[in-house]
Amino acid sequence: MRRREVPAVPPGVDPSILAASLRSAHEAFLTTGTLENGVRPVVASSWRRSARNGVNPEQPLAPVDLTAAELAAYRRDHPLAAAMPAVRRLLVEGAVGDGIVTALTDDVGRLLWVEGDGKVRKAVDRVGFVEGASWGEEYAGTNAPGTAIAARRALQVFSAEHFTRSVQPWSCSAVPVRDLATRRVLGVLDVTGGDHVASGLMLSLVRATVMAVELELAAATGALRIGAGEQNPQAGIGPRAPGTARLEVLGQNAGVLHGPDPGVTRSLSLRHAELLLLLAANPRGLSGEELAVHLHQDHLSDVTVRAEVWRLRRAVGPLLGESRPYRLAVPLYTDADAVRTALASGDVLGALASYSGPVLARSRAPGVERLRAELSAELRASVLASQDARALERWVATDEGAEDWQAWQGLARLSTTGSPRWARAHGRLDLLSRELGVGPARHLRR
Repeated sequence: MRRREVPAVPPGVDPSILAASLRSAHEAFLTTGTLENGVRPVVASSWRRSARNGVNPEQPLAPVDLTAAELAAYRRDHPLAAAMPAVRRLLVEGAVGDGIVTALTDDVGRLLWVEGDGKVRKAVDRVGFVEGASWGEEYAGTNAPGTAIAARRALQVFSAEHFTRSVQPWSCSAVPVRDLATRRVLGVLDVTGGDHVASGLMLSLVRATVMAVELELAAATGALRIGAGEQNPQAGIGPRAPGTARLEVLGQNAGVLHGPDPGVTRSLSLRHAELLLLLAANPRGLSGEELAVHLHQDHLSDVTVRAEVWRLRRAVGPLLGESRPYRLAVPLYTDADAVRTALASGDVLGALASYSGPVLARSRAPGVERLRAELSAELRASVLASQDARALERWVATDEGAEDWQAWQGLARLSTTGSPRWARAHGRLDLLSRELGVGPARHLRR
């Protein structure tokens, strides 16, 4: 089951206070072996592994065991080489890349590419965070890329959660990159920087990039069965690759399913759309218990879940597999995937064009609410980072962006003084100041 990640620094928590508490807990663990309350379970498990492996808490080992020529050849032939253009566009270039470095590792934690802010890169160089270095837990202790590989999950490591003290000034967000056909971990995408890197927003950005990278790699290797003259099934309206299906969930009260049978389109109930969306987001499958957690705040019995799945199977036929855990029998792509693919390629305007509204807005299923919030947050963050007045104008025209103070503030700043767009932005900022008590917009006038 895809875990609902809690940010390493929860909203409303002072990072400096949390860091001090973690330093105290880290010292207690090193001196007495005891773990204090407040250390997250994933971090506590990693500290124990790091201690068992004999990692030096003062300095990571992070060996570089390839020559420059060997590393260049290894990177050239590595399947993740095709991922770097998308990674650069979304996470390295532009305002998003300020104050961070982005790293892509192989499946054992070796840093293949390390790019980003020059000052930050020089600083992390001093602790051995360089291209070719091995940052697996067995060498470097608790760190986001190494621990993401060990735990096979997305995670963040904040400040003194790092096992080695020399790395504790930094925070990281990391997400494994998988082969969609085999689910094998190919490597990890990591972002390293200051406290802000441990936010939920940064983890959502890294997740969005990884999702798009995985889809692009699958298409490049033929795993999506996209042939000449066929439209990518991420792209919304248009032909689909044979044997695939497409689910529309954006701006929908329920859902619309296209395929997998050619020419077949059917409207779905809200529950059936929820089930298909959750299974599409969890291609390895979900148990009955996991589906119950995703579908309802309260307990759902296994009998109820089986009945829901039985009704779905009657409605969609061969799209749903027969085995347990419950999983889809053929690839299913959603219009939400199209938005993420555009974001990962740096096409913010294209993402906005594909975003026709929130994911299944009427749904109160916890799993769907999480997917809805993640996509909205990823899109908003990309719009704000784009510094593109056209993108901001489209965002504030949506229901979600209509009262977005930061977006209107950015639009005002990027508009020509005295223009209709400038006047509209300042008018809305003045209105929001009165209605929401956000603060006066006078400081924006030029």
